[in-house]
Amino acid sequence: MIELSAALYLFITGIAHETPDWVHTIADIGTDAGLLVFVALFAWNAWRNRGTPEYRLALVAPLAVIGAYLVSEVAKTFIQEERPCRAVAGAVFIAECPAVGDWSFPSNHATIAAACAAVLATVWGRVALLVFPLAMLMAFSRVFVGVHYPHDVAAGFLVGATVGALLALLAVRLVGPAKAAPRVPVGSRR
Repeated sequence: MIELSAALYLFITGIAHETPDWVHTIADIGTDAGLLVFVALFAWNAWRNRGTPEYRLALVAPLAVIGAYLVSEVAKTFIQEERPCRAVAGAVFIAECPAVGDWSFPSNHATIAAACAAVLATVWGRVALLVFPLAMLMAFSRVFVGVHYPHDVAAGFLVGATVGALLALLAVRLVGPAKAAPRVPVGSRR
């Protein structure tokens, strides 16, 4: 499997290397800046729910992303797969290759992006059509800039989406929207 992933990595990074410099800049900045879009969406969700029973859930939901990240980080320390920008002969890459010991599998960026998408889709379903394509683009960008194998981002995406969704569902169950007190029409008696 690693041979197939390495071949696909070389194919994608070869295409990336041939793109104009402005594409390199956008890809290199976007691979990290995309996470800020998710931060903004979490903040927007909390802001729009302030003063409602859903506010507690909007504040707790991001903890599911942290949980997914921790699962990914623990896996990295056990698996210890070298980055393809260091391990694959003939690799060309746009982004700076991370330091030795900053392991490749699974991709934390893909994990975080997928977890954010899963959490936001779980607690704020209407954004699913926006957040999942964004998360997939962010995951792909990690291969495009040359710092991950395709199987790293696929595994990271799977970990993030699964753990993120499960923890978000747990948050909904434990902290979920409290039932609002029934509204009493103006002028009526209780």
